[in-house]
Order: sequence, then structure tokens, then C-alpha cells
Amino acid sequence: MQEDMKIREIERFGMQRKIVANMTTESWRDIPHAAVVYEPDVTEFWAEWLKLKNLPEWNGITINTVMMYLCTMGFLAAPDMNAHIEYSHVTVTGKITRYDNIDISMPTAMSDGKMMTLNVRNCEKKNLREINDYVLDLRRRMEKTNLDEAMFSVSLENTLNLMKKLRFDSIVLRLLGLIPSRKEIHRLKGKEKKEYDAMPRTERLGKSDIRQGTILISNLGSVYRGAYTPPTIVEIIPPMVCAIALGSFTDKPGIVKKANGEQAIEPRKFLPINLVMDHRALDYDNLVPFCECLDKVFANPSMMKDWLTKLPKAL
Repeated sequence: MQEDMKIREIERFGMQRKIVANMTTESWRDIPHAAVVYEPDVTEFWAEWLKLKNLPEWNGITINTVMMYLCTMGFLAAPDMNAHIEYSHVTVTGKITRYDNIDISMPTAMSDGKMMTLNVRNCEKKNLREINDYVLDLRRRMEKTNLDEAMFSVSLENTLNLMKKLRFDSIVLRLLGLIPSRKEIHRLKGKEKKEYDAMPRTERLGKSDIRQGTILISNLGSVYRGAYTPPTIVEIIPPMVCAIALGSFTDKPGIVKKANGEQAIEPRKFLPINLVMDHRALDYDNLVPFCECLDKVFANPSMMKDWLTKLPKAL
């Protein structure tokens, strides 16, 4: 370290940062990522959303859950994206398990600025209002959840799963990482621990609420709203085979066709969506049905008005 470099502070990894560091390292070490940026014109879709969100029955519905519902439709049209993979580079053997249930992992910011990935389960069985209410309830319980306790339980569960697969090298390293340090991990003790454990699951998150889903959606557009910051790549969390990053709804010049057949440049609204796939499990053509499904909605956004009460379906 250079002598003129002044340290501002040193922050050691807590449980949340340990898990994020481990998952992202495993992701980039083991997964051959391939990605494409799909950037549809969503001008009419956005205009329809602005009308609907002001209706009394749409009170409380967020654009985030609208996009979650829309992506669920896309996953139903492209089921290859909603899967897990097992692969051994030693024996060059593997298998892909596709799921009927669509469990969306959704990175979410807590009120203290820390991140927790929530598992929005069975989106294919929920209408828009039900998805929205489910997410709101997850967020409510998240604020009452001790992050270190929740992350520790999931990390321990992952370690036990490795034991079943006889991954002894990873087990030893994980167990060493799980050793609590007073400076790094602030786990509850004594009376505080008993009171927390006695809290009903209806008031805090359980392991099923934060363990990995079948596919990940990260709303990066919410970080810097309105700015044209198209996401170029996002980590795939093993054993998922796909991850999606949503950008920000952005005004840009676009080419439109007039009634007389002529083309003109007009202000339009675009939405950059980054589709990232595990190339061991997917090829680019596996993503096409997802994009085609969303294109149909963007071309006919009036169908959104039925989403409050109807289950998502492939188009």
C-alpha cells in the first residue's frame, strides 16, 4: 500500500456479503454467460399503464409487479428459461430440470440499504393483484427479519445439501466461512434469540422466502429511474439457467410508420431488458418465445386491464 493512501474505513464481510460474494464468484467461475439486450418500444404500453394506475381498482399496483406478471407470461411461452442445471466438468455429464412453477428471485433493498433476495413463489398461479399483495407482504416481513439469522439458516442449508452431494472441498470452506465472528456476523443470542425464534412465520421471512427460485429478475431501472442505463449483464445464480435485468423506461428518438406508409422520427419510450443465459443449457433461440410474447403485449397493451383478475398465460 502506498504511504500517501489514507484508509477511510475497513468493512469486513458480514453474512449477507459473504453469501453474495460466494454466489457471484461461483457464477462467474462455473457458468458460461451469454447475453442479449432486448429493447422494445413500449410507448403505448407505458401510456396504458399511466391510465390504469389511476383507476381505483389499480390502487397500490406497482410497475415492478406489472413487469413481474409480464415476465411470467414470457416464461410460460419460453419454459426452457425456467430451469435448473446440474453439470460436472470432470465427467462432462449434466441434466436440465425444467419447472412448471415459476418462482422469481427478486433482489430487494431493505430500509437500512442492505440487499436481500426474495423468492416470489408460484407466480404462474397468481393474478396481478395477488402477485402485488404477495410482494408487499414479503417486504413487510422482510423489515421484521434479522438478516444475519435468515442468511445463516440458508447458508447452513446449502452446506448440508453439499454434504448430500459429497462436495467435501466446498463443505470445508463453507463451514469455515460460517464460523460466526462478533465483528462480522451479528447473530442473536439468549432472550433476544428466543423471542425472535418465537415470532410467527407470518411476521418474518422463512427459508422458503429467500432460498433460490427458478429464475431471477433484477430491476436495475429502479436504481436510477429515468436515466438511459441499459443493463449489459447480470449474474446467473446457480443452479438457475437464466437471469433478467430490467432497465429504466427511457425516452429516446424512435422510427414510426405513418398512416401513409412513410417513416418519421418521434420521441418514443423504450425499455432495455438484458437476457442472460447459461450457454450450457440454453441457446439464443430459446429466448425468442419470451421476446415474442412480450412484443405481443407491447403491441396490444389494452389486454393489461384483465391482469388484475386473470392468471398469466403464454401468447
